[in-house]
Amino acid sequence: MTSPAPDSPLAVKVVPSPNQGTRSDGKRPSMILLHYTGMEDGVSALQRLCNPLAEVSAHYLVWEDGRIFQLVPEAARAWHAGRSCWRGETDVNSVSIGIEIVNRGHDFDYPDFPDVQIEAVIALCRDVAERNGIAPGMLLAHSDVAPDRKRDPGEKFPWDRLGAAGLGGWVPPAPIRDGRAFGRGEEGQPIRALQAMFAMFGYAIEVTGVFDERTEQVVTAFQRRFRPALVDGVADASTITTLRDAIAAER
Repeated sequence: MTSPAPDSPLAVKVVPSPNQGTRSDGKRPSMILLHYTGMEDGVSALQRLCNPLAEVSAHYLVWEDGRIFQLVPEAARAWHAGRSCWRGETDVNSVSIGIEIVNRGHDFDYPDFPDVQIEAVIALCRDVAERNGIAPGMLLAHSDVAPDRKRDPGEKFPWDRLGAAGLGGWVPPAPIRDGRAFGRGEEGQPIRALQAMFAMFGYAIEVTGVFDERTEQVVTAFQRRFRPALVDGVADASTITTLRDAIAAER
């Protein structure tokens, strides 16, 4: 039997996953979501992504050597985001293309991403975005849409390199310096303003005026993507300035 042709000419192989469905209400991809596999090796990850009992999948898998496999057609709904939200959209799977990047992740020593792998991710993201009309700023981390549950692809993922390729809405992080910072338990108008900025950018966060656990999770997720030199969940001047710049870049 002839293997189906991949949607992306960059994919070298199609390995069909049964873990897919129909995008709800005629929705089309408007975002690309990046993950790491978070398992000890790529073979184990591929087996899980194609195991019907696992009930998880992605559209693409990018190996350490830069090879790209397609697992789910872009027209279909892959099961990769889980409970998540971005800019009010809670069915992220129906509006996204999921890309799994082979990397052991935080639970297995979290290695660096090889250059050849990142070049493949950049090329794939550019191809997917161009064919589907996805805006540069809608290339997101799994941790962005699920900050309470996920850390991937994490602070070692080189978002700056994707930014140099015109992807991901990257802005350079503001310098880390001493000064006023906000953390868990603080309350007041500055916290309300901070939460409003994160909500404006796209995170699912309530504007309560209390720096609670959710606020700390959102700050941490933002730092993993935009200020990876220090990921501590504290809203210091560097984090707030970088957030302001990221919002301005979206305008």
